Amino acid sequence: MLKDITIGQYFPGSSPVHRMDPRFKLIMTLLFIAMLFMGQHLYSICFGIVFCILALALSRIPVKLIWKSIKPLIPVLLITAILDLFMVDSGDVYLHWHFLKITAGGVRTAVLMVTRIIVLLAGSSLLTYTTSPIALTDAIERLLSPLKKLHVPVHTFAMMMTISLRFIPTLLEETDKIMTAQKARGASFSEGNLLQRAKALVPILVPLLVSSFHRAEELATAMECRCYRGETGRTKMRQLHAAGRDYAAMTVTLLLFTGAVAVKIIF
Repeated sequence: MLKDITIGQYFPGSSPVHRMDPRFKLIMTLLFIAMLFMGQHLYSICFGIVFCILALALSRIPVKLIWKSIKPLIPVLLITAILDLFMVDSGDVYLHWHFLKITAGGVRTAVLMVTRIIVLLAGSSLLTYTTSPIALTDAIERLLSPLKKLHVPVHTFAMMMTISLRFIPTLLEETDKIMTAQKARGASFSEGNLLQRAKALVPILVPLLVSSFHRAEELATAMECRCYRGETGRTKMRQLHAAGRDYAAMTVTLLLFTGAVAVKIIF
């Protein structure tokens, strides 16, 4: 199951989304997230769904790959839906059994929340799927460059975020290898009560923590060997330049965002 998680991975391609300026993609992703959480009505997220469908179609990322990243989170989605279904008590009552009650408000909230999370995962994952870590670092640094006047270490912050995203797949792969090795030695992670299962995770967490420190030390040594000294004296081989497709995509995103704001005001 850990191999199915594709968060932070980059898939090279030549689609219009791949060729877009990463700065525009970052801003559009933030506007997309704002669309989804703009209001509490089902109509409020329709604009976010339209944005997600358009982005998926233009990125040429296979739908099965998106589903592969969502599939491990199905238990979380089910728990969220069940909690919303029984905890929200408003509207017409559909079912009332002892202390359990299913109402129209609970059904609406459960459907809205699950749909919102699925669309959020599918749409926001396109940012890392279609943007290389180096381009993402440059985009974050350029967008936050005004904060340099306040002596904020923008370059360091951008580098930390990008390295964190980059090492998510690596750590997941390392975790899968450790679990396979422990199972070969007779370890079991699905038997016993909750406390016993938690204790069974210790042989995984300790080697994973040690491996993470080793990888961090190796990365720091490699950066020092390449004379990396932070932002001081650095130049960029690739300059970011906006094109017509970037402005066109941003215009469509702003129109969808405006529609989401209008729907929130109306409802």
